[in-house]
Order: sequence, then structure tokens, then C-alpha cells
Amino acid sequence: MDVEQLIADARDALTVKRVFGEPYEHNGITVLPVAKIQGGGGGGQGDSAEGQGVGGGGGLAVHPAGVYVLTGDRVRWQPAVDVTRIVVGAQVVAVLALLTWRSVATRWLKSRSQT
Repeated sequence: MDVEQLIADARDALTVKRVFGEPYEHNGITVLPVAKIQGGGGGGQGDSAEGQGVGGGGGLAVHPAGVYVLTGDRVRWQPAVDVTRIVVGAQVVAVLALLTWRSVATRWLKSRSQT
């Protein structure tokens, strides 16, 4: 696979169809799913003592962002909730709070023992 083919494949992967899914309709309500995509890639070509070298790589991350809900003439945005991100964030806050509390308690105990 050459570098041009790698770039073409990456361009095909990062299309609008990846961001906006196929709309579907039920009982007069149309739902249009939306995703957030991030992608990147790189490639290189060079000469070495043994011959010519070509390399490349890339990555793609897709996360649900939400849906557009179309009802008659109204359009409403309904964001997706990432429960994992919320739980991890709460755990980080709890650990930081415990570390801060421990530091404050240690200093308070040291100050009490010196007086």
C-alpha cells in the first residue's frame, strides 16, 4: 500500500456519513443520529542503506454526540450522555478530595502536637 492510497482511505473514512447516520422515522418523528469523529494520520517515505522505505499510519475515534429529533416543523437537539465519562470524572474528584483532606488533616495534627 502506498502513501496516496493510505490518504485516500483516510479521507473516505472521515466523511459526513460517519457524522450523520441514516435518519429513521417512527410515528411521524424523524431521528437523525450525530457522532463526533476525530482522525489523524501520517506517512513517510525515505531511503536507507538497504533500500527504500515507506510507512504510514492513522487512527479514527467515533463517539455518539446525540440526535436531532424532527417533529413536524420543530427540530430539537437531544445530546448523548456518556455515563462512563461521568463516573470517571466523579472518581477523579473523589480521589482529589481525599488527598486534599489527608493533607489538611496531617498539617492540622502536626500543628496541634507542637503546641
